[in-house]
Amino acid sequence: MAVHYKRILLKLSGESLGGERQIGINADILSQFAKEVYRAQKSGVQIGIVIGGGNIFRGLSENAARMDRVSADHMGMLATVINSIALGDALRSAGVPVKVMTTVQMDAFAEYFTKRKAVAYLNQGNVVVFGAGTGNPYFTTDTAAVLKAVEIDADIILKGTRVNGVYNADPEKVPSATMYKELTYMEVVKNGLKVMDSTAITLAMDNDLPILVFNFNITGNLLQIVNGENIGTIVRGE
Repeated sequence: MAVHYKRILLKLSGESLGGERQIGINADILSQFAKEVYRAQKSGVQIGIVIGGGNIFRGLSENAARMDRVSADHMGMLATVINSIALGDALRSAGVPVKVMTTVQMDAFAEYFTKRKAVAYLNQGNVVVFGAGTGNPYFTTDTAAVLKAVEIDADIILKGTRVNGVYNADPEKVPSATMYKELTYMEVVKNGLKVMDSTAITLAMDNDLPILVFNFNITGNLLQIVNGENIGTIVRGE
């Protein structure tokens, strides 16, 4: 079966690596994530990945409340590098060719990001994991994911979550919550829906980049999506 997308950007939260406690790195979950990416990558799609760092440290948190915002965000960026290295190692163990790149120079740990190198690696069949966010404070990894997707000319952002899509209320707290199948960027902003932060949504809208929110914890979902199955909630223009 021909893949529906040539190149995707997969956005994962750091908390997802921590399992139920959402803290630290759960080796079993890391292995599960690597297997999902392996299946999708083997289908022929090119995959870039941005993963958050909230399982280790989040700049906007109670723990960072007394810290200088720039210092806290720098710590959050380093947390994403830790997760990126861990995911890169898990992908190699699963048989996936992978490159880990960072937006801040730290050559002992990962390669410095340039668009030319990243696209070349993707075209060579590597999965590329991007760490350190945008490389600047005051921006979330949601914004980093959209920025990287635009830079590598991805067809779509796939945001993996632990729920099936975007709802009108938190489905983990409100069992009767209704899931949207399709939304526009402006509907997300006007209704305050928790897809991505407003900066990320605006950047996606400005670049006409669709965002698909889906349940990454369901085995096979990622592969089905890249093969064109109608899963999750799609956010795009009018």
